[in-house]
Amino acid sequence: MDQRSTTTPAQPISIPRWEFIALAAALMATNALAIDIMLPALQQMGDSLGVESENHRQYVISAYFGGMALALLPYGPISDRFGRRGPLLFGLGVYVAAAFAAAFAPNFETLLVLRFIQGAGAASTRVIAISMVRDRYAGRQMAEIMSLVFMVFMVIPVIAPALGQAIMIFSEWHMIFLCMAIVALVITIWAAMRMPETLAQSERRPLTFASIGQAFRMVVTTRISLCYTLASTLVFGALFGFINSAQQVYVGIYGVGVWFPVIFAAIALMMSLSSFLNSRLVVRVGMRRLSHGAVIGLTIVATIWLTLSLVGELPLWLFIGLFALIMFQFGWIGSNFNSLAMEPLGRMAGTASSVQAFFQTFGGAVVGVIIGQAFDGTTTPLAAGYAGLGLLAIVLVLIAERGRLFQPQHEQHTAAH
Repeated sequence: MDQRSTTTPAQPISIPRWEFIALAAALMATNALAIDIMLPALQQMGDSLGVESENHRQYVISAYFGGMALALLPYGPISDRFGRRGPLLFGLGVYVAAAFAAAFAPNFETLLVLRFIQGAGAASTRVIAISMVRDRYAGRQMAEIMSLVFMVFMVIPVIAPALGQAIMIFSEWHMIFLCMAIVALVITIWAAMRMPETLAQSERRPLTFASIGQAFRMVVTTRISLCYTLASTLVFGALFGFINSAQQVYVGIYGVGVWFPVIFAAIALMMSLSSFLNSRLVVRVGMRRLSHGAVIGLTIVATIWLTLSLVGELPLWLFIGLFALIMFQFGWIGSNFNSLAMEPLGRMAGTASSVQAFFQTFGGAVVGVIIGQAFDGTTTPLAAGYAGLGLLAIVLVLIAERGRLFQPQHEQHTAAH
C-alpha cells in the first residue's frame, strides 16, 4: 500500500479550507442538480414529447447516467497527465452547452442525446472533485473532508425538486434546462477563478497505454479498493433505482401532488445530517466502524420494508419513516466507502477515481434501470432492490476485510501538507 498521505500540490492552496470544500461540493452538486430538478417535470415532459409509458420517461435520467459512465474512464488518466483544472473546465463547458441546447430539444430522442452529452461533461466533476480532495488529504482526514463535501452536496436534493416545482408552476419544462445551464455556468466561473491546480508536475503520469493499463490493473486487482468500489456500486444502484421512480412512487402511489418536493427534500436532509455527523465522528470512530454498521443497518431496515410491503402497501408515514432510516445510512456509507476504496491508490488518484466512478456510475445506472423498469405500481421492487443489494454489499465488505468487520486496520489520521 502507498503510505504517503498525498502528493505535493502544484501550488499552495490559495483559498480557505471552507471554500475548497464548498467548491468541491458545488462541482459534485452539478450532477444532483441535473437529476433532481427534473423529477417534478417528468410527467409534463413526457406528455409534451409524446412519451406514453411512465417507465420510459425515466430514460431522461438513465441517458444522463449512461453518458457520464462512459466518459468517466478517460477523465482520470487525462487529469493525471495534464492536471485537474483543464479537464475539469472542459467538462463543465460541455455540461453547460448541452443543458442549454436541451431546452430547445424538438423531440424525445434529441433530448436523450443531449442528456447523454450533458452526462459526459458532468463526468469531469465526478472524477476530478474527488481527485482534488485525494491530492490534499488521506485516511480519516479524507473521509472527514468527503463527509463535509457530501453534506454540502446534499443541499441540492433538498432544494432542486422544489426549484423544479416552482419553475413548473410559473413556466414549463424547457426552463428547467435553462436554469440548470445558468447555475452550472456560475459554478464554472467560480472554479475558473478560484480553484487552484492540486496536482504537482512531478506527480503527473505519462498518458500512454502502458501507464494507463498499469494503473487500471492496480485499481481492479487491489482487493480492498475493488471490493469497496463494487459494494458502493450496489448501494448506489439501489438509490438510482429509487430516483428513477421517485415521482411515480410519491405522486402515483401516494398522491402527494405538489408536496412531492417537500417530502423528497426531507429525506435528502437525512442524508445531509448523517454526512455532517460522519464528519464529526469519523476521525475518532473510524471509517470502517461507521460504514460497516451503516450497511448492516440499511439492509435490516430494507428487509423490514420488503416484508411489510409483501403484506400490503405501507401507509405514507411508515414508508417515509423506513426510507428516511435507509437514507440516513447513506451518509455513513458513501463518503467512507469511497475513501476506503481510494486509500491504497494515492499515487494515481485521477485514474483510480475514474475507474471507481465508472464502476459506480455505470453499474449503478444499470442496476437502477433494472429496478426502475420493474416498477409495478407498488414499492415492493424498490424494497427488494435495497434489501438484496445491501446483503451483497455486506458480502463484498467481508471479502475486502477478510471476514473481519469494524476493525480500524491502521487508518491514516493525518492531513496533507
